Amino acid sequence: MNTLSKQVCLPVLFVAGAFLSASASAAFNDFTVEEGVIDGTTANDFTADRIVGGYDEVANFTLSDATSGTFSVSILWTAGQYLDDELPVAGGSFLGGPGDTGYGMYAFFQGDGDFVINADGTTDFAFDAGGSFGLYIDEIDALTTYVAPATGAGLWTTSGTSGDDDELLATGALIDGAGTLDPTLSTCGTSGVINCGSFGATSSFLLTAFGSTYFTGPDPFYNLAFEAGQFNNFDVTDPTTQRINGSMDVVFSRVPEPSTLALIGLGLLGLSRVGKRNKV
Repeated sequence: MNTLSKQVCLPVLFVAGAFLSASASAAFNDFTVEEGVIDGTTANDFTADRIVGGYDEVANFTLSDATSGTFSVSILWTAGQYLDDELPVAGGSFLGGPGDTGYGMYAFFQGDGDFVINADGTTDFAFDAGGSFGLYIDEIDALTTYVAPATGAGLWTTSGTSGDDDELLATGALIDGAGTLDPTLSTCGTSGVINCGSFGATSSFLLTAFGSTYFTGPDPFYNLAFEAGQFNNFDVTDPTTQRINGSMDVVFSRVPEPSTLALIGLGLLGLSRVGKRNKV
């Protein structure tokens, strides 16, 4: 690579990275929802900036040596509420739960990664890219029955006819993610295990045709989903299948279009040539 190529390529990579970092830091981007597509009769538009809920996770951990190993996790996430700037949104705050009249929203995640046990007793996790992600609407009475996989390498499924009314909203795959288990937290004791650590992950997010009628804005919709939450205690040295649960919020953002990055590159190329000409 010649000097000019280096001068152009490095700024392009830097600016592209800056765009991605800015996208990731914009944690609460507004989006609009049209709930009327669920029953086809009542229109209910509202704006929100995140979806909050809880999850049930099937996990397996395999030690490679005394302080490191690999893991596989399969997660069922069930949405509970839309929020906008920390407050419930008007007219569309709560999604239906079991036995409620209304509808539900759920997602299946599957992913793998590595972990390291630190000297202070904490454990750090890093997700591999890949896996799978699917977001669904349970249109009728939120009565879908969920079936857990045998291991973290499998996928959650629905049972019987209860899932026949469900609609796929979006698909995706894990891009990256990390988390830390910290049993020393004050919220992680024998009687209080509601928070023994936290995690964050980024997934690609692609709406289906039906999903575009539910998530109506912006158009085009965001192409990244950020998932962040807390979990209860578990043991990475235990080789058996474990069940973990906790809370998880989902927000959306966007990677710049390739055409945008191309324009940035052309602009930097022009600046580089001007700079070189000025040095002559």
